[in-house]
Amino acid sequence: MITRRHLLQTAGLGAGALALGAMPASRLLAAGNLTFVSWGGTTQDGQKASWADPFTQKTGIDVLQDGPTDYGKLKAMIDAGNTVWDVVDVEGDYAYQAAENGLLEPIDYSIVKKDNLDPRFSFDYGVGSFYYSFVLGYNKDAVGSNTPEGWADIFDTKRFPGKRSFWKWSSPGVLEMALLADGVAPDKLYPLDLDRAFAKLDTIKKDILWWASGAESQQQLASGEVALGKFWNGRMYALEQSGANTGISWKQNMALADILVVPKGTKNKEAAMKFLALAASPEGQAAFANATAYAPTNTASIPLVDKKIQSILPSEHTESQITLDMRYWAKNRDEIGKRWYAWQAA
Repeated sequence: MITRRHLLQTAGLGAGALALGAMPASRLLAAGNLTFVSWGGTTQDGQKASWADPFTQKTGIDVLQDGPTDYGKLKAMIDAGNTVWDVVDVEGDYAYQAAENGLLEPIDYSIVKKDNLDPRFSFDYGVGSFYYSFVLGYNKDAVGSNTPEGWADIFDTKRFPGKRSFWKWSSPGVLEMALLADGVAPDKLYPLDLDRAFAKLDTIKKDILWWASGAESQQQLASGEVALGKFWNGRMYALEQSGANTGISWKQNMALADILVVPKGTKNKEAAMKFLALAASPEGQAAFANATAYAPTNTASIPLVDKKIQSILPSEHTESQITLDMRYWAKNRDEIGKRWYAWQAA
């Protein structure tokens, strides 16, 4: 099953995404092994270095890397009673949906310390992996002397001519952005007024260039192919580090998180909980933030994060930050997806 994030792997799988699909189940389930699944690329490399390697050093349990995350494959192995994945990084809305469908083990909070976990991103069946924001990014050469400051500027094609860049998949963010640009108050976003959101998007539909991967979004913006758009904050940070002439607005940045879950029927449940305890710890979350510039989901991690990194984390830009409602998306993602792709193709 292709998920909307599979194409994020175009930057390369890296050391953190070993092709384990062909490995015999007997080896995956061998004593002393734990299988961790994520999205590949620099994200999984960071998770391996920040969590998996220290976990092995501490416990002696080898952490095998698999990926990318595949929701169809996850459900199939659970339904077959042959769960060979132990800890999986999933999107926030999927975590709630999977819990509702009985696909996950409950988190053992006697092992995982809950005190400092951001309650927005952890719940009975999942622990926050990392959190990030969608931000307004722009090419300084393309916008000239005008500086976009908020989502409404994306829809102002007179003041800011040029193409707009959005993620092509049906997912949290674009519809909320359209409603915010149309004047909807942040606390009135949900349930989403889909008619209003699509009507707003219609006003710039001919100016939209879709991106299917983070690397593609960076290329579009850095080259000036698009003037501005909605991007992951981590990708904007990478552009800045590369010397690209780009800018960022944090106004009404939209926060969401990946979630670490334990699939139903894992043979290594206790080890999986211990892995989550390390990954969600202040030290584990800080190490991952330092490696990737994604924000920690443990509030006690911030003092441990490099000060140069702190300033570009979503956790430092909360004044007008909006947390996207993953429970709403979990209940409505399939229905919204049908309308999204029909609109996109029309």
